Formats: sequence, C-alpha cells, structure tokens
Amino acid sequence: MNYRIVEGQEKLEAEEVARLLKMTYWAASRSVEKIRKSMDNSDCFGLFVDGVDQLVGFARVITDHATTYYLCDVIIDEEYRGNGLGKALVSYVVSSPEYAQLRGLLLTKTAHDLYRKYGFEVIDNRAMLKTNS
Repeated sequence: MNYRIVEGQEKLEAEEVARLLKMTYWAASRSVEKIRKSMDNSDCFGLFVDGVDQLVGFARVITDHATTYYLCDVIIDEEYRGNGLGKALVSYVVSSPEYAQLRGLLLTKTAHDLYRKYGFEVIDNRAMLKTNS
C-alpha cells in the first residue's frame, strides 16, 4: 500500500482529524475546536494513502524540542488497519532527527507491543518512556 506522510498542522483539516479521533477510546468526544487548538500547539503528522481523498492516519507530538517529547493521538482509520500504516507512522515520527535525541513519553492501554519496537518501555500500566539515545 503506497502512502505519504505530511508534517505540519497547516496541511491537515481539524475536521478530518476529528473523524479519526472519534474512533478512539481516549478522544471520541473531543470537540473540533479543542482538536484544532491542540493541533495549533503541537507538531502534527498526517498519513494519506494513494488514491484515497481523506486523512487515513494522524499523530501529534508535544515537545520542548530540547529534552522531551510526548507522542499522542496516534490513530489509523479502522478501514486501513492491519496494513502496517501505524508502524510506518510511529517509525517516521520517532526516527525524525528532531526527536531522535530526546526522551519520548506516551500513554497507551493496549499498544505496548507496538511501541516497544521503537524503544519505549513500560514504566507503569499505561505510561511508556523512551530514553534519549
């Protein structure tokens, strides 16, 4: 499956991000206004599949760009899961030179195995930490 990842909230529609986040347990009821504000104050990544006219994946990073980043709102459209797109998106974000030397944090209930592949370790039941390289 051919895809492209774009960086920058200005390249993404908050309404499309809201459509994806409605598929999650953590942000299903988040308003479009709150999503737009969170995007404006974060580094955003969108994943598009060739031939599909809508956003298929999204990830957001909150960071000070010096010591730590918080990876959040990682989501792939239910229709496109199982094709390696989530792995591709997470790999793209965490291997970015901008974040490679920073400590990474995230919260998840169900995806520990996915994030372990990228250097994150469980520090309690949900929180995961990736120490800087």
